[in-house]
Amino acid sequence: QVQLVESGGGLVQAGDSLRLSCAASGLTVSKLAMAWFRQFPGKEREFVAAISRSAGYTRYADSVEGRFTISKDNAKNTVYLQLNSLKPEDTAVYYCAGRLGTGDYPYWGQGTQVTVSS
Repeated sequence: QVQLVESGGGLVQAGDSLRLSCAASGLTVSKLAMAWFRQFPGKEREFVAAISRSAGYTRYADSVEGRFTISKDNAKNTVYLQLNSLKPEDTAVYYCAGRLGTGDYPYWGQGTQVTVSS
């Protein structure tokens, strides 16, 4: 059974940085394509960033390009999302997700809250 557990969220001020972690168990992240999504209150989840199984390819939403960085640490079986230059509009619950192939993400974490004050 694959489990993903996020951590690292919190309350910060605009311009600050945070690093979110997503610890995996039941499967190694080297076998998974991973992604981060976020959900604003009353909205659908939206894509933030993705990284391929080999970590050789990354992709970002336009709204976070240049500010956020997704990475993998296979030794720690963990995926990270570095959030820099945070803005109040980045306030959301952030979720990590994983998949073995292509298409939908079947594996999801429980989410971690990021709140950015102005």
